[in-house]
Amino acid sequence: MCLTGVDYFSTLGYQPGIAAVAAGLLSPLATVVLIVLTLAGALPIYRRVAAESPHGQGSLAMLEKLLARWKGKLLVLALLGFAATDFVITITLSAADAAEHAVQNPYVPSWLHGENMLLTLLLIALLGAVFLKGFAEAIGVAVTLVGIYLALNVVVVVDALVHVFTSPHLVVDWKNLLVTQHGSVWAMVGVSLLVFPKLALGLSGFETGVSVMPLVQGGGDDPLRGRIRNTRRLLTTAALVMSAFLITSSFATTVLIPQREFEEGGSASGRALAYVAHEYLGNAFGTVYDASTIAILWFAGASAMAGLLNLVPRYLPRYGMAPSWAAATRPLVIVIAVIAFVITWIFDASVDAQGGAYATGVLVLISSAALAVTLSAWRRGRRVAFAAYALITVVFVYTTVANIVERPDGVKIAAFFILAIIATSLVSRATRSLELRAVDVEFDAAARRILDKAVRSGHVRIIANEPDARNEEEYRDKEQEARENSHLPHDCPPVFLEVTISDASEFESTLHVHGEKRYGYRILRVQSPSIANAIAAILLKIRDETGIRPHVYFGWTEGNPFKFLVRYLFSGDGDVPPVTREVLRRAERDPERRPLVHVG
Repeated sequence: MCLTGVDYFSTLGYQPGIAAVAAGLLSPLATVVLIVLTLAGALPIYRRVAAESPHGQGSLAMLEKLLARWKGKLLVLALLGFAATDFVITITLSAADAAEHAVQNPYVPSWLHGENMLLTLLLIALLGAVFLKGFAEAIGVAVTLVGIYLALNVVVVVDALVHVFTSPHLVVDWKNLLVTQHGSVWAMVGVSLLVFPKLALGLSGFETGVSVMPLVQGGGDDPLRGRIRNTRRLLTTAALVMSAFLITSSFATTVLIPQREFEEGGSASGRALAYVAHEYLGNAFGTVYDASTIAILWFAGASAMAGLLNLVPRYLPRYGMAPSWAAATRPLVIVIAVIAFVITWIFDASVDAQGGAYATGVLVLISSAALAVTLSAWRRGRRVAFAAYALITVVFVYTTVANIVERPDGVKIAAFFILAIIATSLVSRATRSLELRAVDVEFDAAARRILDKAVRSGHVRIIANEPDARNEEEYRDKEQEARENSHLPHDCPPVFLEVTISDASEFESTLHVHGEKRYGYRILRVQSPSIANAIAAILLKIRDETGIRPHVYFGWTEGNPFKFLVRYLFSGDGDVPPVTREVLRRAERDPERRPLVHVG
């Protein structure tokens, strides 16, 4: 829970201040709306996500399975852009808020006052330097930081509530101002609902809670079921703890702190609870609180960096969409740090200004999780659950759209990440498309008997056939064409190889080759994302197992080469003969050991 809480609970450093700026005196009521949506919306959604992705893949993996082929992968790429927005803004926002806590501390040298930008950039640079040296997430560090931070928050919030309830006029004044500004309870509720999207930062952390599932012990006879059960407890406990802190801190800070202090440049801007700690518990305690807040905010940035370093390799390599440098940690750390510098400069290291962008990333991920759970309920035939999840999805989608309309910065940054990810991914897919993409090749018993008979003849000659009617005439004509156009020797009985496209959007796969006899012809059949890659992999496997260089025979394909190239990249077929030869050339540099390709 503490590893999740580094991200989730650290938002207490700035959430009360952002809520006060967004909702003003209505901040406590708007926070109640946030808590209701947390406990009745986000929590049920992610409890279901935990059940369906017990290995920590999260909602992105659910959508990938529910929406197959290219549409699922393109959706995942787009969501990766929003996830990158979430993680990068976590780094920049946390660093900016840590800098705000530092410069507002009374013991900090005066020459650092107003140097938020410098301190924020230094914290981000320090974060990057740590990862360049090598960083391992330490649960013990997270437990220590979160434990100390929550304990200090308990002291601050309880003391603040004591001051509120021992000074009844403060609450009375707050209520009178509410009535003056909004007139009726229904007007207050309506405004609270409208401003809720601005408070969505308080929902961050659920995706992290699911991603740490591999670290959760299950126990019992069914460890996987136990892991799901314990992760659900983790999510519920974290949500309840956070909800308690959100409502109490929002109420106490709204009543105790003058509204002008929440504005940009005010003493409570981005640090409402720290303001209360210094004001009512003294500068010594306030300094301890500042140090704890800075530490947990910095570690939240570290968790976000680690999340990015884990997220990119989890999906893109499987799609063949990871450029070579993405496999190396250090170049990726440098790229992330540079992007964080730019975003910090764009937002002038302001916590309030980055709130909208952060909320966009958080809300899109939660909306995607809600959509994934809704689709899953529909496919499982659970109509009541589907209706409930669909309602939650509508609420989150509305909240996301409202946040984007009012504060479009987040979607602009996300669009940049999406375009960058898709562009680099497609370029990578194109440049890697001629790699040998089969993880392994497995022959069944019938296929091995066919190959053994061919080996005994001293030659392995294979005719590549695109299966159509699969009748006797098709195989007879294909053999005659190979013998006449490609000079296949008449004394060599050929083996037909038929490849059918499975899911062309997949990059790597294990090939399961099945053998059969049909009308007296020996046939090997296999499914693969790419015809040319499958043929090349099978030829190399035959060579390695038998010691004989196989020959493969093709007919030329008529058509536009560019059109065939696009078809190969996205459909897995295209102009098969030259692509097969090129894959073989790249996989086997020695021409004397390379399987032979004949085209006629």
